[in-house]
Amino acid sequence: MSEARTPTRTPGAEGPLAGVRVVELAGIGPGPFAAMLLADLGADVVRVDRPGGPGLGIDPGHDVTNRNKRSVVVDLKAPDGPARVLDLAERADVLIEGYRPGVSERLGVGPADCHARNPRLVYGRMTGWGQEGPLAQRAGHDIGYIALTGTLGMIGAPDEPPAVPANLLGDYAGGSLYLVVGVLAALHHARATGTGQVVDAAIVDGTAHLSSMIHGMLAAGGWQDRRGANLLDGGCPFYGTYETADGRYMAVGALEPRFYAEFTRLLGLPDQAPARDDPARWPELRAAVAARFRSRTRDEWTAVFEGSDACAAPVLSLREAPRHPHLAARSTFTDHDGITQPAPAPRFSATPTAVRTGPALPGADGASVARDWDLPRDPGPSPASPRPNPSAHHPQ
Repeated sequence: MSEARTPTRTPGAEGPLAGVRVVELAGIGPGPFAAMLLADLGADVVRVDRPGGPGLGIDPGHDVTNRNKRSVVVDLKAPDGPARVLDLAERADVLIEGYRPGVSERLGVGPADCHARNPRLVYGRMTGWGQEGPLAQRAGHDIGYIALTGTLGMIGAPDEPPAVPANLLGDYAGGSLYLVVGVLAALHHARATGTGQVVDAAIVDGTAHLSSMIHGMLAAGGWQDRRGANLLDGGCPFYGTYETADGRYMAVGALEPRFYAEFTRLLGLPDQAPARDDPARWPELRAAVAARFRSRTRDEWTAVFEGSDACAAPVLSLREAPRHPHLAARSTFTDHDGITQPAPAPRFSATPTAVRTGPALPGADGASVARDWDLPRDPGPSPASPRPNPSAHHPQ
């Protein structure tokens, strides 16, 4: 069993988690993103890739969810594969895995196996359905998880199918971020008590939790249980998006009376302003707002609202966003090795973060990890078993 380890800061490391060691058993989706966030915060994240995958189907050098990490390749089907991972777990503070329930146990790297070697370890489990329940063994993806929680049904126009918010709401907001919160809370407990634990982060749980305010409003009668009929879901004509003359869009969020007054003044509809307080006139107001926005281009309207408190903003594309003056001034996006990508967030006054390294290439760091983690052997692949591991599933 491992003794309590005092975190040491790796030379050149940055961020509040410098000195924290994380083992990531490779997967796709929310697990890697959670590990990237920990790495962005300064943790020494070692990603345990398996021969032949997994991956996003793109050049690994462009997979920015693997930035600030190091990679070793271990075949968990090889006779010594589990022992190599347990050597890492013994020296780690955190382990993250995204297999279906029971897979890591069958591979010999489950919570009991790891805690036998390191009782202080925080063992983070990332799944869609959770470790238990009728659907726990079912395959799934983001869209199905958010569908069952009621959140997908909230998004979109009332006369159209629910709008799909990429995989941001389920995988990353309801999944990765809740895993990171749980891991950091458990790490705090482990530092205080010497006892690790298992963190069961399920996308269905996290996504449901994100809708807490809406459920409160629903119970109070302040939210209708249907799409496009509420203050914050596009049902309100002064909280939504409008097409401009050039086929682009403006976003409006003028909820408060004084912001609304500024919005209608600049839009050129001061005579329509009283419709704000009469939902029966909202269709009339929406039509008037839409007609005004269609009279000019997006950039022209952006100039009209510039410097105001009208709460109106252009809807930018992924390639446009980094060039916005505010985001550029804050360095919200950064360029590293020729890839424009979001910079680490949030920001810290005493322990600043940074993109220190590009995406970890599979198996590129076995020697440096063995040296820095004082391993009894190189954690690289067993030459006798260079085959993929079919038992490790998608994180959900």
